[in-house]
Amino acid sequence: MERRNFLEATATLATASTVGLAGCSAMSGTATGTLATRVSDQPGDIADFEECIVTITEVWAKPADGELVEKDVEETDADLTELQGEASSLVDEVELETGEYSFLQVQINETSATLTDGSEANVQVPGEAPLKFEKSFEIRAGETTQFTADFTPVKAGGSGMYNLQPVAEEVTVTYEDEETESGNQTTGGNESA
Repeated sequence: MERRNFLEATATLATASTVGLAGCSAMSGTATGTLATRVSDQPGDIADFEECIVTITEVWAKPADGELVEKDVEETDADLTELQGEASSLVDEVELETGEYSFLQVQINETSATLTDGSEANVQVPGEAPLKFEKSFEIRAGETTQFTADFTPVKAGGSGMYNLQPVAEEVTVTYEDEETESGNQTTGGNESA
């Protein structure tokens, strides 16, 4: 009788230990890092505008070996006329799993623009699709990846409309150790490792 109780107790203990270890493994999760998405504007036809405000609601990141990851962000308005040269504006910071990413997309929900003559301008994203920035980047554990998405309004022929277009050669990626971040809100450097 005692032997049976001993065997039952041992089996129960072994089962509990296995479940406990599985829980620890699941709770440890995957390592993450921070993606700080910023926006900037390089001259296209921005000189035509008194103001050109874009409202950003989502960022999408594409892992090199996975499905597109969609992240809602704090709704952010950015006036592109104030973001020329080295200036940029923080959209939001989100946590992503560590690894290599192929590109970033920014969802522009709406635009509001006024030309220098005081008239309203029609500024749109072609096809109402997210703006796609074809620049690879990494998410590193314990670091912040600053991805500055650079785009500008460009006049669409003689229609009087403007299209927002990425400026590929001005997109930048920098990395900061989260323990030594400077807190600088303006970036303009080249990609660094």
